[in-house]
Amino acid sequence: MSLFRGSFALILAGLLLSTAVLTPAQKDSRTKDASRHASDAAKTFTEIMNVKDKAIPKELLDTAEAIAVFPGVLKAAFLVGGRGGQGVISRRVKGGWSAPAFFNLGGGSFGPQIGAQKTDYVLLIMNESGLNGLLKDKFELGGEASIAAGPVGREAAASTNPRLDAGILSYSRSKGVFVGAALKGAMITPDNDLNEAVYGKKADKVLKTEPQAFGEMPPSVRIFPRTLVRYSIR
Repeated sequence: MSLFRGSFALILAGLLLSTAVLTPAQKDSRTKDASRHASDAAKTFTEIMNVKDKAIPKELLDTAEAIAVFPGVLKAAFLVGGRGGQGVISRRVKGGWSAPAFFNLGGGSFGPQIGAQKTDYVLLIMNESGLNGLLKDKFELGGEASIAAGPVGREAAASTNPRLDAGILSYSRSKGVFVGAALKGAMITPDNDLNEAVYGKKADKVLKTEPQAFGEMPPSVRIFPRTLVRYSIR
C-alpha cells in the first residue's frame, strides 16, 4: 500500500509539474496572444481619441489613475443575453503608464432580446477605490466603486460631476458611434494564465509594481503604454 501511495504521489507531482511549465510552443502562443491584445487595445484607443470633438476629454484622461480597453467585446443574446471579451489595463505611474495587465470582461442580462454585436469599451479608473477593485480576483462594476457613463468631447465642460463623484467612467463604441456607456453589473476578472505567462506574476502584482522602463517590458506589449503616453502624461 505504501509503495502504491508513493508511486501515485510521484505521478501526481509529475502531472502538476508538466502543467505548470509551459512548453516553448505554448509560451510562443501566449506571447502572440499578449501582443494581439495590447495591439488591439492601442489601435482602439487611438481611433477613439482621433475622432474630432467626440473623444474622451483630456482633462479626464489626465485625472485617471488607470485606463482599461476591451476591444471587440461580443454581446450576444437570445432571450438570455451576455457579453464577453478580453483586454488590457495600465495604471498611471510617474512619467508614464505601467506594463499592461490582462483582464476579461463578462456579464449577463435577462429579458426579451435577440441579436449579436461587437462593442469596444474604454474605462477610466478615476481614484484609488476603483483601482483597488481591479486588484481583486473578481470586480463587479458598480459594486464597491461607483460607475458612470463618461462625457465625451465638449460635454465635459458642462458636466463635472462624473469626474468628481464616480470611481469609474465608462465608454463604448459600436458601429462607429462613441458614447458614454452604462456597464453596471459587468464583471472584470484577471486573465492570470496570460499574465503569468508574460510576466511571471498575477495581474495585481503587475499593477502594483512600480513601472518597468519601456526597454524592460516585453516588446510585445509596449505599444499600449506608449499609446497612452501620447495622450496623457504627468
